[in-house]
Amino acid sequence: MDLRLVIIAVTPAIALALAFYLTDRFDREPMRLLTKVFVFGALSVIPIVIVGRFLVSLNIFTGLLGIAFTTFIIAGLTEEFFKREVVLRIAYKNPAFDEKLDGIIYAVFASLGFATVENIMYVLTHFSSNPYVGIYRGLLSVPAHALLGVTMGYYLSLAKFSINSNFERVYLRRALLVPAFLHGVFNFILMADISILLVLFIPYVIYLWFTNLKKLNHYYRESKTRLQSRETDYTLE
Repeated sequence: MDLRLVIIAVTPAIALALAFYLTDRFDREPMRLLTKVFVFGALSVIPIVIVGRFLVSLNIFTGLLGIAFTTFIIAGLTEEFFKREVVLRIAYKNPAFDEKLDGIIYAVFASLGFATVENIMYVLTHFSSNPYVGIYRGLLSVPAHALLGVTMGYYLSLAKFSINSNFERVYLRRALLVPAFLHGVFNFILMADISILLVLFIPYVIYLWFTNLKKLNHYYRESKTRLQSRETDYTLE
């Protein structure tokens, strides 16, 4: 295994994980818990590959329908399902998950754990035929996983802090279906080989950045306000 290729593959995910960790500046999550979420996010590649291979055998469609099945079901729905499972099983009920920004942090770490292994696999497999694959994926695919993690975490937090179980179930479904749909669109644009869709790819990436940074900033401000409120209460005491 070429160590240089591994470094190329893991650097984007590590850099993004650090950036999101530093964003959570007012009430940071336990590093041990974040590491666990990241590692199990990486390990989620195992069931994703197994389920993905089974679903490939069910893909009886051809042309654009076959591509849609691959991008929305095999990739989008399967990958986002198991990434969400990592957060639900490891962090969702943990006492450290005590504010809405936390949902985004955990979901991003699970997503980047998966993206790290996926990127290693792509770089080691395709580097000889395309030496720039690591750069392409570092600029597009890995950040896309992080942004989809923001979407997932946004809804997971709404579920976590819902006022009743009905709302919680609704938001848990959205935490899967919305990022799965966005993931599918991202992949479909690239795989469909339709000129007009390729023209829309950069605007779509900009849309993902804009909407998810807006979600992140919303919860960031809530976290800041929460800290200030605690400090005020402490002063009054």
